[in-house]
Amino acid sequence: MVSRIHMTLRSHLSLGMVLLLCSSSSRAALARSSSSILLFVSPAAANHHKGTRRRLDTTTFESFPSFQTSDSRTMTTVRCASSISSSSISSGDAQIRQNGIPSSPQQDEEQVIQNMLYRIRNVNKIPDDIRASLIDFVVDEKRLGKVRPSRWEEAALDFVTPKMADMLCQMTGDGGKHVFGLTSVGEDGTYLTLSGDIPANCEARTEAVMSIMKQLATDGVVTGWRDEMYPVTQSFYEPPTLLVERAAAPVLGCMEYGIHVNGIIGGSNNNGGNEEPKMWIARRSKTKSKWPGMLDHVVAGGQPSGLGLMENVIKECYEEAGIPEQVTRECVRAGGAISYETFSSRQGVIGRAVLFCYELYLPNDFEPKPVDGEVDEFFLWTMDQVKASMSPNFPDPIKPNCYPVIIDYLLRANHVSPETPGYLDVLRELRGGDCR
Repeated sequence: MVSRIHMTLRSHLSLGMVLLLCSSSSRAALARSSSSILLFVSPAAANHHKGTRRRLDTTTFESFPSFQTSDSRTMTTVRCASSISSSSISSGDAQIRQNGIPSSPQQDEEQVIQNMLYRIRNVNKIPDDIRASLIDFVVDEKRLGKVRPSRWEEAALDFVTPKMADMLCQMTGDGGKHVFGLTSVGEDGTYLTLSGDIPANCEARTEAVMSIMKQLATDGVVTGWRDEMYPVTQSFYEPPTLLVERAAAPVLGCMEYGIHVNGIIGGSNNNGGNEEPKMWIARRSKTKSKWPGMLDHVVAGGQPSGLGLMENVIKECYEEAGIPEQVTRECVRAGGAISYETFSSRQGVIGRAVLFCYELYLPNDFEPKPVDGEVDEFFLWTMDQVKASMSPNFPDPIKPNCYPVIIDYLLRANHVSPETPGYLDVLRELRGGDCR
């Protein structure tokens, strides 16, 4: 009977029709079969999620009676023959686990760990040859950034353009004066610095650098201008040497700081009792300059100059998700930080980031609402759905730099066992960039 069901499924009939065609005894046998696939269908997510390759008829599954397994546990899932591949149905609303109830749960966790490493390495990557070619951006003997010297080729665009260091040194600011220069000092080699004609204070340096960055924006080198100033500093707790427009920070390869918030409901940390925790997911507005339409944290934002971390969390929670300050203060918990370094081959710049991680344990009856136009919608995912989205082939993934923050939470909240091979690799690589 199972083989006939398999043949029917391969003929692309709906799963609901196949199960209805089975006799009650065959359904029970199929439910007890150890060679099956589990499809976990979330109707709530189905109402929100748009990025599917094939729509699942969740009403068919909902109306079908639950099966009673041999160990007397009631399953509200649907089982089908094991030889259907996970690529045959691709949806953020359905969780597909090959081979049904795994004989070894460890094997499932090992795959999750490998997918986690894939997502971390997708943002934490600088090719060895690029890393070896970088020079420091130094002001007042402080290493503030990393840039590429000389010239570079962009094979994908089939043209040759100056590397960032040369480009910056060739440009002039207000009054026709150079703002940047290259200096060679003994064994330290060559580094990029600011012209000695610029007064040695934050305001003057900010103004001089801004004149260059505005030119780069006009030329299309800097895109997505935000009118948001980032501190340029050697470490998070030092006063800034200068400020730079957020969109231009990668030009100098300086450290960028931000806050990312995991919105959680349910679970023991939120008085959820035995209820399985879920995570609020946002879909970015299609008008965003970067990553339009992609999935995102419930709240996230860059860390601007002159604002404390918690002040920024409160501000972003209200502006992006309509979460009142009192709710944020009562429900938020700091969770550490992750760091990464990445190279953009298209622009020839280095991104170096530290993201401060927070969990916001929201009441079960609270629903975030889009406020400032940066988010189109919010919806809930189970933790299994969150983990499944880390697969390299997932059709509607979360924005790349959100994954390390989510992964860090999953480890801290014991959603992955530290006994799983590769766990320590994930832990180490979550802070693969400068974290200072």
